[in-house]
Amino acid sequence: MPSPLHTVLTSPVLRRRLLVLGLAVAAVWIALFDSHSLLRRVQYYYEYRTLASENAQLQAEIEALEERVRAAPSDEVIEEVAREQYGMRRPGERVYPVE
Repeated sequence: MPSPLHTVLTSPVLRRRLLVLGLAVAAVWIALFDSHSLLRRVQYYYEYRTLASENAQLQAEIEALEERVRAAPSDEVIEEVAREQYGMRRPGERVYPVE
């Protein structure tokens, strides 16, 4: 004669309930606690959007700076401005200010 515990464990209703409970626990684990959980995926998505936006802004700034470098005056113009406005000179060169 089977024991009462054996009868309860072999009951199809109990099996179904245990299966549903196991699937529910697995779903909660995957949704909340797994290393690739849904919560982390949402966090990663928002972080990705933030970084992509920041990357686009930095790329625009880089392009603007590169344009300024391309439009910069020639070396001769820079040297002339340095001499006239800032009193700079080349090494070994004497400068006599005239007023």
